[in-house]
Amino acid sequence: MAKTALVTGSARGIGRAICEQLVKDGTAQNIIVCDVKKEWCEETVASLRALGATAEALELNVADAKSVEAGIAEAIRIFGALDIVVNNAGVTRDGLLVRMSEEDWDTVLNINLKGAFLVSREAAKFMMRARTGSIVNIASVVGQMGNAGQANYTASKGGLISLTKTCARELGGRGIRVNAVAPGFIKSKMTDVLSEDVKKAMLSVIPMKKFGEVEDIAKAVSFLAGDNAAYVTGQVLSVNGGMLMP
Repeated sequence: MAKTALVTGSARGIGRAICEQLVKDGTAQNIIVCDVKKEWCEETVASLRALGATAEALELNVADAKSVEAGIAEAIRIFGALDIVVNNAGVTRDGLLVRMSEEDWDTVLNINLKGAFLVSREAAKFMMRARTGSIVNIASVVGQMGNAGQANYTASKGGLISLTKTCARELGGRGIRVNAVAPGFIKSKMTDVLSEDVKKAMLSVIPMKKFGEVEDIAKAVSFLAGDNAAYVTGQVLSVNGGMLMP
């Protein structure tokens, strides 16, 4: 039976790549594309339909409990199931600790960490009844090692790793797996505008001497979400070119 996946923050970038990879790998056939504005999702939906998937757009503010509750209910109404959830939505508001505003702290924690909690909580209620499901959280290498100028972001991603492990322990007995992918430096519009000196400095800490691609993250998510990882839960899969090793 075709599986249904909901991916937050999937209008563009890593989120869009995850949606497309889930379809290409046959991990899911029905895709709910979510972002804070429904119209942002149109291109991703069109791309997924061109790949042969059944895709629908959904407006979802992950930081708002009522929006999440309504969104998860709507996703289940549309497809009658919810097999896979990917908590990808995230933002940055960088700044040094002593200069960071409370607003920037709250914004990042509310979207990156509280958002994953709210979505996972609502999805788990359905998955527990179905006694099956897979949740994949998008963490970050800086959530594992820290990073100057990103106190809010690193705290949110470190918290997401801990949330992953706790949810895995709570939900494993109900047939629900919960894992995380921790990306390193991924090639994006943000890295494209960096100076050559900054890029060289970043690459110097990556043993593979190259930035990752969004597809590298998408493939890791598809593996953890799918049946090939049926006995994998509570794990953090680091996709960082070797910049952080145990």
